[in-house]
Amino acid sequence: MNIYLKNFLRFCIIVLLQVLILKRITLIWWTNPHTFPAFIPDVYPLFILLLPFEISVWALLLLGFALGITIDTFMNTGGIHAFAMVLVAYLRTNVLNALMPRNLNEYINQQPTIKTMGWMPFLVYSAFLIFIHHCVFYILEMWNVGNLNILLLKIAVSTLTTMLFILIYILLFTRQNVAKL
Repeated sequence: MNIYLKNFLRFCIIVLLQVLILKRITLIWWTNPHTFPAFIPDVYPLFILLLPFEISVWALLLLGFALGITIDTFMNTGGIHAFAMVLVAYLRTNVLNALMPRNLNEYINQQPTIKTMGWMPFLVYSAFLIFIHHCVFYILEMWNVGNLNILLLKIAVSTLTTMLFILIYILLFTRQNVAKL
């Protein structure tokens, strides 16, 4: 399948998954809903995370903005998702350069997955960028660090939950050699 068509379909699937299914799932981790604010698991950053290695930074920034503004439109969040996604798109290349043994241009027609990177580097790569995304998103959403404990707890729990959803997506929708655990 053409790489452009494959990524366009991935964009559509992830956006539809986020706005039609995950938007309606509000997770509350405690028995008393008044002590901990609810949150929606976010898998849409996975689109930027799974783009091919050799994609340029300016294309990543444009795609990150397009993805973020699309999610903002459906969730009525006024640009918060776009800002967080542009930051993730900007940091992506540097994080991959730090984790990969060779220059990213040497990985022709490959994308960051468990198969190409291995379990640990992929988990570090995705968890770091998801953590950055959630930090920026929830700080902008709350626009207040007055209750720092709630903010940190919300970032940590949402990062763990999002990583769980990303692993489920990866295992269901990509062909991996999962025997190399």
